Amino acid sequence: MITATNLSKRYGGTLAVDDVSFTAQPGRVTGFLGANGTGKSTTLRMICGMTTPDAGSATILGEPYRRLANPGRRVGLLLDATAQHSGRTGRERLAMDAFLMGLPTSRVDEVLEMVGLDRSAARKRIGAYSLGMRQRLGIAAALLGSPEVLILDEPANGLDPVGIRWMRTLLADFAGDGGTVLLSSHLLHEVQLIADDVVIINAGRLIAQGPVDEFTAGGEQSLEDVFFTLTDRNAA
Repeated sequence: MITATNLSKRYGGTLAVDDVSFTAQPGRVTGFLGANGTGKSTTLRMICGMTTPDAGSATILGEPYRRLANPGRRVGLLLDATAQHSGRTGRERLAMDAFLMGLPTSRVDEVLEMVGLDRSAARKRIGAYSLGMRQRLGIAAALLGSPEVLILDEPANGLDPVGIRWMRTLLADFAGDGGTVLLSSHLLHEVQLIADDVVIINAGRLIAQGPVDEFTAGGEQSLEDVFFTLTDRNAA
């Protein structure tokens, strides 16, 4: 479970996140939605302990992220697929993570296979990867510790239609096994297909949250139409 409580963050004169509270439940995929610059990434970074909130708090599995022992074994993170050392090979990057988490190197091969990166891809330097390959490697790193929670920021960026379908199945299976998934995305159609719940923010403020089916009337209206109606209304 992920719980955000009254999170706020200001950068100079800009209030990036303003009193945001929500919960992502085990066994469910929660979509975190908002236009670019509305505070999604800042909120995720506060939840993961990478940015200190000015007010409020967040817990994962009942504890602040920074207090979790060996957090990679509890929480899988993908916040920026491009922020990976371009000089290392894909396998080297995962092997280093496995060493730090106390995992056997056999786990590296397991997650590489899981995300569809073959031996040839694993031997390439990350600087030669396409964005889609970096996304797959980032997801492999998030899955490496067999975590209970996944937090993913725009995980579908750079993936082709086959990759998006693969990711949809992977996350649905993860939640089906009792895991908690929180993902941000601007692909509203994709979120409608995969998410059980949505949290929508605009200009740093929470404007709506709840089960997807309640917003879309069981699929009779699109999440995209609902999203723009809510954000337009909030901006008025």
